[in-house]
Order: sequence, then C-alpha cells, then structure tokens
Amino acid sequence: RHIAGAFSALLYCFIVTLGYLILCQITRVYVFDYGMYSADFTGPMMVITQKITSMAFEIHDGLTKREGQLTPGQKYFAISRMPSLLEYLSYNCNFMGILAGPTCSYNDYKAFIEGTCYQPRHQENANGKENGKYKQTEPSPKNDVISKLCTCAISLAVYLSLYKLLPVERSIDDDFVNSTPFHLQVVYLYLAMLALRPKYYFVWTLADAINNAAGFGFNGYNKDGSPRWDLISNLRILDIEFATSFKLFLDNWNIQTALWLKRVCYERCPINPTAATFLLSAMWHGVYPGYYLTFLTGIGMTMAARAVRHNIRPYFLVSDSYKGIYDVITWAWTQVAISYTVAPFVLLAVGPSLKFYRYVYELLIHCGLIIKIVWGEKNNSQFLNKNISALNWKKKP
Repeated sequence: RHIAGAFSALLYCFIVTLGYLILCQITRVYVFDYGMYSADFTGPMMVITQKITSMAFEIHDGLTKREGQLTPGQKYFAISRMPSLLEYLSYNCNFMGILAGPTCSYNDYKAFIEGTCYQPRHQENANGKENGKYKQTEPSPKNDVISKLCTCAISLAVYLSLYKLLPVERSIDDDFVNSTPFHLQVVYLYLAMLALRPKYYFVWTLADAINNAAGFGFNGYNKDGSPRWDLISNLRILDIEFATSFKLFLDNWNIQTALWLKRVCYERCPINPTAATFLLSAMWHGVYPGYYLTFLTGIGMTMAARAVRHNIRPYFLVSDSYKGIYDVITWAWTQVAISYTVAPFVLLAVGPSLKFYRYVYELLIHCGLIIKIVWGEKNNSQFLNKNISALNWKKKP
C-alpha cells in the first residue's frame, strides 16, 4: 500500500507539473502573440519542469525500490533521503541554470554544493596518481570557460550573418519552388537549417560556460590528466554536424533533455517507449502544431534509420573503403532527414507545415521506397534462409 501510494504521488507530481507547463504555453501562444517570443516566459519553466519531475522519480527510486530493481543509472541518481525545503529550492531555482538550464541530477548538484564532486572523480580518472603531476583537488575551469565563450561568439556571429540570408520560409515560397530544381531545394533546406543551429549552439554553450565558471560541471579527467568540464554539457557541435545516423544526431543534440526523456519515460514506459518519448518531448516543447508534426515524423525516421542500419550497414563493413562510402552516404542522408523532420518545428503553424510537406512529397516517396526495399529485403532474406535450412535438413541421411 505504501509503494502504491508513493507511485500515485509520483504520477500526480508528473501530471500536475507537465499540465501546468502546458497551460502556461497555451496562454503564451494564444493569449499573447502567436509565433512571437517577446513574452516567452515558459523557457525557465521548461527547465524547472525537468528538474521537478526528475527529482520526483529519483526520490521514488531511492525510497521505494530495492537496488535489484534499479538500473545502474537509476542507482546512481536515486535519492535515499528526502531533501529539505532549502535543498529543494536551491536545486530548482539556483541562479546558474534558472533561465536556460541545463538540467542536472539532484545528486550531482548536491555534490557540487557540498564540494565533494572533485575528489571521487579525481581518484577514479587520474589513474591513481594521488602524488603525481595530475593531483589537483579543485581543477580550474578557466580554459574550458574561455573556449566555450569563444564558441559562443563564433556561433552568434554566424547566426546573425546567415539567418536572414537563408530563411526556412523560402522553402515553401511558390516562386522559389517553381523555379528551383528539387535537388537544389533539398540543398537549400539543409543550408537553412544549418544557419539556424548556431542560435542553439550559442545559448546552450553559454549556459554551460556559466555553470563551469561557478565550478559546476566537472566530470573527471582525460587520459592526459586535463580536467573535463562536460558533466552537464548540452551538445557536441562536431558530432552533430558530422553525424552519420539519426540516432547519433539526437544523442548529441540537447543532451540533458534527451537524458531526462530517457530517465522519466523511455526506461519506464511499458508500451511503445519510442512513441511515448517523442510524444512527451512534443508536449514539453509547447503547443505549436509544428512541434507535434516534427516529433511524429521523428518516430518514423527513427524506425527507418534502425532498419537501414540493421539490414544495410553490415554489407559495408567488409573494408575501410566501403565503410567510408557508407559514412559519406549516411551523413548526407542524415542531414537531409534531420532538415526535413525539423522544418515544421521552425514553421510552427499547420498551414506552412502542410505546404512544406506538399512541396517535398518526392522526398516522402523516396523515404517510403527505401523503407519498403529495406524491409522487403529483410523478409526475403529470412524466407530464403528458412527454405535453405529446410532443404539442408531434408538432404541429411
């Protein structure tokens, strides 16, 4: 009965927190200006929603479950003692992450506040050289902060220089579509999305630098003894731009949000966790129809990417040259797939999004054809292997 009551409290916390966020997003979109961000007060609330729900699940894991029922990650994040009001407010409303995050676990934040976040990782990752050249009880984040601030400056300069030259809305302009070959439309869509990404690079890298400057974010040492300050980093720019699969792109984009979705939904949902995770992500992002179209498309893209990787990739692993060819092809396809998937997220409204889908119907046909070929090849291969096995069995004396 105690466990059932605890689970009900967890469920109520999750529903009320997410429901209040959605209500505020509806107010911002339909009471204030539609499509305008001048009154966007929901950004900090999105971060707080992640923190409140994460803490609720971590407390539930620590106080109501045995260790054998938890995954290794859940064991690490589980909270075994109910936080005080001061600890709760400090975690949710600290000045470093109140505006743009990134989200972190309560245990990591508590270790930072108590000053215990350096020594354990130092002993584990510095190869035990307690008296050697790597010994440093409080590693300095100076170099990483400077590097991240430089990344912020470059990202901001690139975004301000390109975003007006390459608007995504041009991809649904009638004159542009009628006068531009389809392959050039695809190239333009990729460039337009490429010009948009530095905006997110700027915000998330700046948020990471602020936390690092305060001393939060230490994640052990590299093999050469240099400190790592990527515990709560939200993106890896090079891994994003050179991703060779849909999954690799998503794994390196908005990392802390992806981890939050994994911990509160994907690992716990008993029915179709992939679809449930994409739905939760859409609800958390807001109420614009384009968000839901994006994440609905993302489900199909994820399944297609898995099928391609499982059925086609093994044929290209026979040599380095074949694998290089495969990487180039999958990089190009990943960038196109991401651009196509994210376009409604940028266009926001139903009308422009459906207009975009209508103009790129050829891409949909190509995607469907590839999936059909992949799955058909898989089924044919299974059928062939089954018949061959039966034939060999019959030949045995």
